[in-house]
Amino acid sequence: MTARTLREFLADPTGAGTPAPRDLAILIEAISDSCRTISHLVSRGALADILGSAGTGNVQGEEQKQLDVLANDEMMAMAKASRVVAAAASEEEDDARPLTPGAPYLITFDPLDGSSNIDVNVSIGTIFSILPAIAGEGAAPFLQPGRKQVAAGYCVYGPQTTLVLTLGHGVAAFTMDPPTGQFVQTGANIRIPEKTKEFAINMSNIRHWADPVRAYIDDCLAGDTGPRAKNFNMRWIASMVADVHRVLSRGGVFMYPWDKREPNKPGKLRLMYEANPMSLLVEQAGGKSFDGKQQILDIQPTGLHQRVSVMLGSKEEIEILETKHAAA
Repeated sequence: MTARTLREFLADPTGAGTPAPRDLAILIEAISDSCRTISHLVSRGALADILGSAGTGNVQGEEQKQLDVLANDEMMAMAKASRVVAAAASEEEDDARPLTPGAPYLITFDPLDGSSNIDVNVSIGTIFSILPAIAGEGAAPFLQPGRKQVAAGYCVYGPQTTLVLTLGHGVAAFTMDPPTGQFVQTGANIRIPEKTKEFAINMSNIRHWADPVRAYIDDCLAGDTGPRAKNFNMRWIASMVADVHRVLSRGGVFMYPWDKREPNKPGKLRLMYEANPMSLLVEQAGGKSFDGKQQILDIQPTGLHQRVSVMLGSKEEIEILETKHAAA
């Protein structure tokens, strides 16, 4: 694969000689600029005295870190300056912000996923989803099923800063070259292996899970003498963007399921900011996603901060989880 910059990729994303829509290319490049800025802030960390709590909470009642606030401000400023975003919604803010009337796109984002890992130097990231702008006020235009997404992606801030992107026809990856600040393509047509021997889940919550999830994990833990007839490894970073990046890189299944501690809540993760963009990426890479009842991208949103159960990754594993849930 000949190395291309992000801009060169957007000039011909499918290889058929057709550029991405101009306004979408403007927005994707603007997002990459913000990710570069956030990457710099993250790398400075304690040196810039921007670690630790901001002393505030978000709409979910979660403690905000200083970097949460800085990343959110950066993403909001980017969306406004791009002039192609009609309104933006953030996991860190109660309500959507109207920006440029008549602009073609809406954007939702988790400005800094994995906040609990910020202070311990573990990989974190930015997740984003781009929707077509439709008529309506407030949250209403955003309440579109995930299949309506025009593009989605994330940037993971780890040993390398990597942007992973789909425009709806495959998944590509770009690594930031530190000397130039350019995002250079390092992955094309990324595919998730259908079969895997890895799962990612917080095992400390096993006693709280629904029976189908527990039965699935029990089968995995039984190893080569159990019904799956193979030994599984467990991986858990507690940063969705990092856990899903591993799934996209080498296969596996990521699960953050419903549990009985909060039985009236369908899950922990946010549909609009986390589950939908990650599900689109996973499906575009040949995997599947599931919430325990249906495919995540088919969910009709009812609220801007709606929570869902999330199971996504290698196709074979998700189909086994679907079968176990259907039989429960």
